[in-house]
Amino acid sequence: MANSDTDSTAEPTAELDDDAMARFPVPAFDDLPADLRERIAEETEEAGFTPNVFSAFAYKPSHFRAFFQFHDALVEDTALEREEIEMIVVAVSGVNHCYYCNVAHGALVRIYAEDPHLADQLVANYRTADINDAHRTMLDVAVKLTERPTEVEPADLEALREAGFSEEAIWDIGAVTAYYNMSNRMATFAEMRPNDEFHTLGRE
Repeated sequence: MANSDTDSTAEPTAELDDDAMARFPVPAFDDLPADLRERIAEETEEAGFTPNVFSAFAYKPSHFRAFFQFHDALVEDTALEREEIEMIVVAVSGVNHCYYCNVAHGALVRIYAEDPHLADQLVANYRTADINDAHRTMLDVAVKLTERPTEVEPADLEALREAGFSEEAIWDIGAVTAYYNMSNRMATFAEMRPNDEFHTLGRE
């Protein structure tokens, strides 16, 4: 039997949860292509657990690769702050009633914004959240693109400019919004379930 010191320092093991989604089967980790196993192991080491979105998208490896490659581009090549990205995700996911993204990205809002209350405010009603005017404008546009995309007009982009966002940041607001609308719909369609760990991250 391993001693307690060994257990406390052991790296988390990548493991795909059968309950990650209800409507499609979750594959076995050992049956995945090597690049997927490597990516999932990296995420597991960083997070301390395997986020269920990785278990779910592993169902179709080609879509896994495309989904996470675009995700990585959105968070690595961006004119937005990471907390702004997560604020958009949670506001959009709140409108779309996406359980997985509300919980998982709510945790990331709490972490990146260093605010244990903001995510709950954004999910309930971003318009009454404790955010500045620029971020309210950002979320106004993101939610409009989500709910009424045909009504987005040049005046919305101009409002973002007047709020201080660069042209690249404005593009990124649209890209993050569009990507997470797709993500919300896939999570809802597959009935993805957030990991228990997400519910408590960043609460204190």
